[in-house]
Amino acid sequence: MLHIYCPHCAEYREEEEFRPKGEAHIARQVAPESTSDEEWGDYLFFRKNPRGLHHEQWYHAAGCRKFFNVTRNTVSYEILETYKVGHKPSVTQQASAGRSSSKGAAK
Repeated sequence: MLHIYCPHCAEYREEEEFRPKGEAHIARQVAPESTSDEEWGDYLFFRKNPRGLHHEQWYHAAGCRKFFNVTRNTVSYEILETYKVGHKPSVTQQASAGRSSSKGAAK
């Protein structure tokens, strides 16, 4: 079982307390009334599903009930970092090749 670090509670909790909520860092449409149906459909329904590093939004359902972001390797399921919504990830595609962050990583 994974132990996931919640940046709001500042502690590791069991995986069962959390719910994945999809891709993180999705920008909302600036002017939805002038957005085409195709662009609106892409915004609502299409998400990245990469093999490798992926930034995801998670919800601490059985704890503080707050959202936060996770950088996770979708191949190994390794969590490289967790951080609050609105903050920038410190692990990126280029910087994380063969590296794992200790703070906020799963134990």
